Amino acid sequence: MAHIEFAPSLPGILGPLAFRPETAKPLNELADVLLRGPSSLTRGERELIAAAVSEANGCGFCARSHAAFARRQLDNGDQVVAATLSDFATAPISPKLKALLSIAHHVQAGGNQVTTDDVAKARLHGATDVEIHDTVLIAAAFCMFNRYVDGLATSAPDEQGAYDAMADTIVQRGYAATMPIPNEG
Repeated sequence: MAHIEFAPSLPGILGPLAFRPETAKPLNELADVLLRGPSSLTRGERELIAAAVSEANGCGFCARSHAAFARRQLDNGDQVVAATLSDFATAPISPKLKALLSIAHHVQAGGNQVTTDDVAKARLHGATDVEIHDTVLIAAAFCMFNRYVDGLATSAPDEQGAYDAMADTIVQRGYAATMPIPNEG
């Protein structure tokens, strides 16, 4: 049961976003810039970073939703996402993305866990400074989003279909365009 009453039809982050629309707007805009804005990393790769950080944080709603968003936007999405969330080091992804996921996991453990060796390895595999920056910011932002969702004990659907339906909306329209209706509760 959530710590604050949210509309039952709004699971995960959707309930808190509807509860405080004035904070929802900048949070959704941040998600749009990080996960959908111009980047040399694909939208699917960025969603995969968000899903991996959320999985490591144990945030079921965010892990499942962003995994669904990544699956929709990556070639062989089901296989790539499952393998990456299981063990990114052996997943069928590029060495650059593996190096960036290593950075993301170090950020998830604590920002000061990222080393100069992590950054050098990412650069060796072709990561740009912007990609390294954005990976760190995606990981840090998802630590915040995960704690927002779990800190309020929001609900999470059990059915994969619910996450797939969210993926259809997010992939087509983005985050800022999908503001939930304010909570009347």
